[in-house]
Amino acid sequence: MGNCCGSPGSAPGNKQGKPKNKNNPFYNEEYAAANGSGAGFKLSVLKDPTGHDISGIYDLGRELGRGEFGITYLCTDIRTGEKYACKSISKKKLRTAVDIEDVRREVEIMRHMPKHANIVSLKDTFEDDDAVHIVMELCEGGELFDRIVARGHYTERAAAAVMKTIVEVVQMCHKHGVMHRDLKPENFLFANKKETSALKAIDFGLSIFFKPGERFNEIVGSPYYMAPEVLRRNYGPEVDVWSAGVILYILLCGVPPFWAETEQGVAQAIIRSVIDFKRDPWPRVSESAKDLVRKMLEPDPKKRLSASEVLEHPWIVNAKKAPNVSLGETVKARLKQFSVMNKLKKRALRVIAEHLSVEEVAGIKEAFDMMDTNKKGKINLEELRYGLQKLGQQISDADLQILMESVRIIFPFNPKPSCSSFQNVEFVNAFKEMEFKI
Repeated sequence: MGNCCGSPGSAPGNKQGKPKNKNNPFYNEEYAAANGSGAGFKLSVLKDPTGHDISGIYDLGRELGRGEFGITYLCTDIRTGEKYACKSISKKKLRTAVDIEDVRREVEIMRHMPKHANIVSLKDTFEDDDAVHIVMELCEGGELFDRIVARGHYTERAAAAVMKTIVEVVQMCHKHGVMHRDLKPENFLFANKKETSALKAIDFGLSIFFKPGERFNEIVGSPYYMAPEVLRRNYGPEVDVWSAGVILYILLCGVPPFWAETEQGVAQAIIRSVIDFKRDPWPRVSESAKDLVRKMLEPDPKKRLSASEVLEHPWIVNAKKAPNVSLGETVKARLKQFSVMNKLKKRALRVIAEHLSVEEVAGIKEAFDMMDTNKKGKINLEELRYGLQKLGQQISDADLQILMESVRIIFPFNPKPSCSSFQNVEFVNAFKEMEFKI
């Protein structure tokens, strides 16, 4: 799941503003009594899991990844030896009805989606007393940008092929009444390491079912990829085309179209929707590609192309004929920086998840103010260590350095990044991501 630009205490269902109550309503006595349960009431998340005991069918191996709610493991079918990925979500982390509904809906959406070459498939679901286990197709081919950087020759033609795949996923989602709401490069992995490997959408954690004409107001998603109507709290499935348009812009030049040093600045840039086609390599990019970028990043959702219309655009239709001239080493270097930034953010969030409770994360703004002893809006390594110690947290210097270095590049295109301290808003944003699964 991604970050969010909303403000705390916003609309019901808003990921950022959802309450983090200490008492889970699915556990308290009032809920249990209403549901005919007594003191022995056990939380039930999934409506129709495959089974209760995952260990009877699958062997969980090494850890593949970790988020706020759970851990993804390499998973082996005991009977066939086939490899899968298993996301195990701890029930102790599901503290509100919203948390529980999110997990339930993610599974229902994965069940609902038809088999598709570019969408990760759900294999099985299990639920025991401690956790929900989601067994799905294993993608071992790495992230999108890593594959691009590893290639010796990156061209507009290659970008067109990637975009065609992404928009086909969007079209399939919309055809089946699903709005993804969190399209970004990190949510696409290659199935395997072969050059011909399929690119697959892997995360439906923020996705939601929709009906034609239905509007939504929850501010969810990742800042760089958020459509202007999301920030205005009145949107529909058109937001997925906008997010895909942002990915297209990044694929062609290596940086997001709308960025700033602060979260508020990013939001303002999105609302202004001014697209820069002057910087390198845009003068070398075809007019057809730029035309598609403009039409996907149309600020008026009524005028924006639909997924089907994007697939009918000449640049996509003629993807195999798009210019095969290199976009340049600068673009590859930018994509590598972007990929490194995301990996370090995940490392930072893993450190946070291991050391801080949900309640401590929710109060991190106050914690920052406490640590910012000089009231300069910045803190250094010593202040961070001292502040966390006052919260009762002993974190190693290595982990502290990961936090410092990772949070420092949350806005990686800051022309003057600081190596020894970071801005208040960047610090708070890093901890905001604890509201989401990675």
